[in-house]
Amino acid sequence: MNLTLRVWRQKGPEDKGRMVTYKVVDVSPDMSFLEMLDVLNDRLIVEGDEPIAFDHDCREGICGMCGMVINGVPHGEQRATTTCQLHMRHFNDGDTITIEPWRAAAFPVVKDLVVDRTSFDRIIQAGGFISVPAGSAPDAHSLPVQKDAADAAFDAATCIGCGACVAACPNGSASLFTAAKITHLGLLPQGQPERDSRAKAMVEQMDAEGFGGCTNTGECTAVCPKGIPLSTIARMNRDYLSAK
Repeated sequence: MNLTLRVWRQKGPEDKGRMVTYKVVDVSPDMSFLEMLDVLNDRLIVEGDEPIAFDHDCREGICGMCGMVINGVPHGEQRATTTCQLHMRHFNDGDTITIEPWRAAAFPVVKDLVVDRTSFDRIIQAGGFISVPAGSAPDAHSLPVQKDAADAAFDAATCIGCGACVAACPNGSASLFTAAKITHLGLLPQGQPERDSRAKAMVEQMDAEGFGGCTNTGECTAVCPKGIPLSTIARMNRDYLSAK
């Protein structure tokens, strides 16, 4: 496959940034999207150019590090797929692919496709702890959990904190991410003692970080690689109002 890439290049947070066009040839359909960028970077290094900076780590769709807007869609148009698990067979020979970083006020660009997502870390830190005694693992089923609550908690806990929900939201809202982190503890017995204080603290920290408000457009769940449902936001709002 031969492709044309339009990539956002930005030297640093203060640089204006611009789109730069690159040609890549002989791309294998079996390559992942990041492997394709690796090949381009190898060529740029050989040619004496600055390689394209992008976030990556596990490349298994688990860590949430990879994040870029591909043809206007966070992680690309393939549903329930992270950028690192997106393969070039989903594109056609001769395609032009536009690649940009997450666009959100709370995610300032560090360099090229890399953005600062430490605002997510501060939201999680605001949630504090859970009152679970340290010690050996409890016996199985010593603390009963209803199946529907366990299933919903597990679904919420699959959030990898990639930030695609923020990048897709027209308001730059982090409500889906924050709701997932609040929900997976709020549904379980272990999370009940701090349930109200956790919801209040995390929502207020989300607002303090400069994320926009949720208007229920649903763009967030449409691009979420783990398919976190919109109902988690409703649960977060209920817990926050209860805490207030």
